[in-house]
Amino acid sequence: MPETLIKVRGVNKTFNLGKVIVHALKDINVDIFRGEYLSIMGPSGSGKSTLFNMIGALDTPTSGSVEVAGINLTQLSARQLAHFRGHHIGYVFQSYNLLYAYDAIGNVSLPLLFGGMDPDQARERAIEVLKKVGLGHRLTHRPDEMSGGQQQRVAIARALANEPAIILADEPTANLDLQTGEDIIKLMSDLSRELGVTVITATHDHKMLATSDRILWIKDGTVDKLQNRADLKINTGSVK
Repeated sequence: MPETLIKVRGVNKTFNLGKVIVHALKDINVDIFRGEYLSIMGPSGSGKSTLFNMIGALDTPTSGSVEVAGINLTQLSARQLAHFRGHHIGYVFQSYNLLYAYDAIGNVSLPLLFGGMDPDQARERAIEVLKKVGLGHRLTHRPDEMSGGQQQRVAIARALANEPAIILADEPTANLDLQTGEDIIKLMSDLSRELGVTVITATHDHKMLATSDRILWIKDGTVDKLQNRADLKINTGSVK
């Protein structure tokens, strides 16, 4: 039986927009396993990104709980949540969020420096993870000297630098061409299996299905279904 790393229990999220109350999440219950590759899929406005933010300690539920490795995130202070994010979670975003004044080493090592790591150690660790994602030949290149795919690899290296238990990837292929997107998906899948990192993506990209261990489908703020990859029936133009 796989080890459960993340437990989401009875999670609700409402947003008060003046006279309108939006129920973004409604009684969400799900277990996510250590080392698995989970894709959260659903149309825009389904609650997919809201759930993603709950798991990533970027937002808190209106009610219910999110527990990661035995730590109840809903009971932590803002400072404790920031510390948790910095030491246990790596983030990959569709817009890369790189600093253009820094080269690849600088972009990857900067969060480590903020976390208190010695500068020499941070540089060594940055070089190590950049080589792991296939950028050993681009260590001193700035983002504007790289392709979109290479920039996303820097972002993945940055996410790996603090040796997180979880990598959260928000639409990581949205700004990439088809082939580059497939390369990035394979890279994250390979890293998940090699390092035992739990990878969770929020995505519209059906190419993710081929590498995901499970797919969590969100619809109207609820869990529509949770499927194993082996149970999917994929036909040209459709998924069941």
